[in-house]
Amino acid sequence: MKRTILIFVILGIIKITTAQETEISKKLGIGFQINQYQKDFGLGLNLTSPYFANNKIAFRLRGNLMFNEYVKNAETIWEPYSNLCFGMVGSNKIINNFLRLYGEGGLITLFPTNNISSDNYVLGGYGLFGFEFYFENNTNYFIEIGGVGTGAIADKQVNKPIYSNGLLINCGFRIQVK
Repeated sequence: MKRTILIFVILGIIKITTAQETEISKKLGIGFQINQYQKDFGLGLNLTSPYFANNKIAFRLRGNLMFNEYVKNAETIWEPYSNLCFGMVGSNKIINNFLRLYGEGGLITLFPTNNISSDNYVLGGYGLFGFEFYFENNTNYFIEIGGVGTGAIADKQVNKPIYSNGLLINCGFRIQVK
């Protein structure tokens, strides 16, 4: 008898957990992030579609205002530019209504200013692994680490350095809305 009650309690907890996870995954996510692409610092907004395919896949759109740091005439300059990312997120279930692990990959477009590059835009790709932490039902904090490859060269700067290539780090928060 005690085993039967224990089994029903465990099944009830699993059903409640699955129902809460499904509600979170069916919502649109809107968020803010602070990031680092190679040595460029940035701030941005992101939009995540509701999850589909049994709550395992979503699409994400990000827009970032980045700052390219370089030295000109013995003065450090932070030159703003922007990027736009569109990717696909693959995930498993939310663990204990607290943690979701995911992978994301997609396309990135850089929009450099005339002080950085003679290119109007640069195309590339990115990939990352992320962790979402749910402290409340419709809000999560996230940390992401991965790589970005664009082939972007700052041809208007001394020594023509690369930028927005290499390590990628994002952290921020997301709110799920209907």
